Amino acid sequence: MEIVLLVLYAVFLTFILFYSLIQFNLVVIYTRAKRHQPEDEKTPEAPQDWPFVTIQLPIYNEVYVVGRLVDTIAAFHYPKDKFEIQILDDSNDETIQLVADKVAEYKALGFHIEQIRRSGRAGYKAGALACGMKLAKGEFIAIFDADFVPTPDFLIKTIPHFYTGEKIGVVQTRWEHLNKDYSLLTRLQAVGLDAHFTVEQRGRNQGGHFINFNGTAGVWRKETITDAGGWQADTITEDLDLSYRAQIKGWRFKYLEGVVAPAELPAAMEALKSQQFRWTKGAAECTIKNMPRVWKAKGFSFGTKLHAFFHLMNSFIFVCILFSALLSIPLMFVKNQFQQYELLFQLASLYIVSFIILSIFYYTSLSRAGEGRWKNVVTFLRYFPLFLSVSMGLSLHNSIAVFEGYIGRKTAFVRTPKFNIHKTGDSWKGKKYLMNNISILTVLEGLMMLYFIWGIVLAFLIRDFGMLPFHIMLTFGFGFIFFSTIRHART
Repeated sequence: MEIVLLVLYAVFLTFILFYSLIQFNLVVIYTRAKRHQPEDEKTPEAPQDWPFVTIQLPIYNEVYVVGRLVDTIAAFHYPKDKFEIQILDDSNDETIQLVADKVAEYKALGFHIEQIRRSGRAGYKAGALACGMKLAKGEFIAIFDADFVPTPDFLIKTIPHFYTGEKIGVVQTRWEHLNKDYSLLTRLQAVGLDAHFTVEQRGRNQGGHFINFNGTAGVWRKETITDAGGWQADTITEDLDLSYRAQIKGWRFKYLEGVVAPAELPAAMEALKSQQFRWTKGAAECTIKNMPRVWKAKGFSFGTKLHAFFHLMNSFIFVCILFSALLSIPLMFVKNQFQQYELLFQLASLYIVSFIILSIFYYTSLSRAGEGRWKNVVTFLRYFPLFLSVSMGLSLHNSIAVFEGYIGRKTAFVRTPKFNIHKTGDSWKGKKYLMNNISILTVLEGLMMLYFIWGIVLAFLIRDFGMLPFHIMLTFGFGFIFFSTIRHART
């Protein structure tokens, strides 16, 4: 039994180590690009005649933000006769009338704007986008989720990149955050997203590897969508799925770190959990669907395919974290009672390199803000351990999503509620779209917290403190998720 535990533990830690090494490679590529290729962020010369663009706004029950969204899009600095706005409205509440009023308002001002409604929600967001595609007149299609507030020059800065002579199928921009400093929860989300939208996206793009359209704040060439097979609803991350199908077809993606689109971060724990569940499960579904295609695809190097493997498998990290954490306490007894494995446990300490690499990865992202070295260090030391702890605390919730994705269990597309929150004084409490029930999963997260408290106590009982920092972080992470879920549900 102890050998089985050791082998399983080694497998999970090894996957984390190799994933970390891939992330370090992205750090190297990103750092080199920032230092030697600043011109990559420059907007190319504008086309002589601006193309017609369809702007799609897929929404479902967005009472609090839909008006802001439409007003923002209508304010774009782009010839009014060169774009149309499709509000792909699957709502079943008062959002329908709010949209109708906005459409009437802007039609009177000469805008090409339509409210497109379907008889049902078949295919969810993918279905809505596919429906809009049938009516779209634009050569290019820009997509924005309901909580985004893109800058007026968004199209002016993105469209010219399609005219550089390359086979560009997508231009993706960086997300910024309207409410990053609203709470500790939003601040920690920003740490993770900022790393994705700097080191990961630009690193992969500069390295010639697969990247993904992030579902919003990007522009597609309409031909690319059609050529890749269109929007498909067999995964709940239709954006990642179509991204891989398009790139396998030979279309290139362009990532613009310097062009930003602000958006709202989930402020309630339930909203964050629903978003995390969709992202992690969808990534697992895309792994099953697209991984064989990637390995069979011609014209891609082994390195690019290896990056694609870990890109698609990134949600499996939560499984590795969960099971290495669960195994860590039984292994404390193994280490204490079976001295013949002492050398193996000493070798296992080398896996600390994963933590060091991830620290470098997130510090690189944080330091791009250019706030000064010491301020960057202080901010990093303040938030990175908390971010890592809370990510560990989400491992049970997200691992369930990953397993559902791998076994093909289908569930509804649960969209992330938005509440038009900008500053600390704003509140989501008492608003629509949030459930207030405590699930069995929340109870299990509370039990996980108690389990790792036992790990802390055990360290002092057997005088083995090697796992103590790990168990402290796990206790905080699961405790934060557990108590935040309860507190947010009660309010």
